[in-house]
Amino acid sequence: MSEILPRHQGIRFETQTMTLDLRKLATRDGPVLLDGGWGTQLQERGLPVGENADVWNLQHPDRVEAVARSYVDAGSRIILTNTFQANRYTLDRNGCSGQTIEINRVGADISKRAAEGHSLVFGSVGPTGKMLALEEVSEEELQDVFSEQIQGLVEGGVDAVVLETMSDPGEAAAGIRAARSYGVPVVACLCFDSGENLDRTLVGTTVEEGAKALADVGADSVGANCGQGIISSIGICRRLNSAVDLPIWIKANAGLPKLVDGKAVYKTTAHEFANQVPSLIEAGARFVGGCCGTNPDFIRTIAQEVLPRLRVNDSTA
Repeated sequence: MSEILPRHQGIRFETQTMTLDLRKLATRDGPVLLDGGWGTQLQERGLPVGENADVWNLQHPDRVEAVARSYVDAGSRIILTNTFQANRYTLDRNGCSGQTIEINRVGADISKRAAEGHSLVFGSVGPTGKMLALEEVSEEELQDVFSEQIQGLVEGGVDAVVLETMSDPGEAAAGIRAARSYGVPVVACLCFDSGENLDRTLVGTTVEEGAKALADVGADSVGANCGQGIISSIGICRRLNSAVDLPIWIKANAGLPKLVDGKAVYKTTAHEFANQVPSLIEAGARFVGGCCGTNPDFIRTIAQEVLPRLRVNDSTA
């Protein structure tokens, strides 16, 4: 298997004839650098606040591709797709539920085109907004909804699927089963932003409970994204790593936002974020990137100033 490297190093990555092994990927050459936030990057390119970004796959594919390319150029070894809210329930709010498969297929194609073989592409799948606990939906219905979305992602050529910002392990489990039905590797991430210590999901799931539940259903990697800044994510990561024998995926926010003139502003800088990455890796993270408030500068700083130093230290240990 060829090494995954950023575009500027000129080495391509081929996956057409093999099944991606996330454990081997995570251990082959140190931590794998992910991408950063997408929403704010699209907003900088004209996306109105509150609008479903995924519809832009059809309306403004060039602007979506520009975001994907910016992360490839910054050094991301894995980039996601612009499909976080691209399930039939969330798309129905825009009257686009009938285009679910197309929006996901095109979203995958956009990221694959931007990657040009230099980065892997993982399909982003977010929550549906329906609550199992309130009996708004069943796990079977959720699996059907996720299956439709993942069908489009697979048709578009994604290398794996990542379930993001999940608060209910039951909903994440439905997504894992859907991904498994298509034979693609799946990363499952919960959002820990509730409880006295901000170490529970919205439905009260602890780090250990969530990790074990997702592993038992068949996730290839488990992790956490959003809800926390990178310093708080270090403890979450350590607990995830102790709970399961799977590669850990962490995409932390650039701190907690403050409202300034009605807009969420994140104060953590790229260098402040990057300086915490060694501690995150020491806590067990094998896939590391950013979520809300992070941008290509965060990824570039990690790629150029942090990861080379870590690899030098490993080689001289």
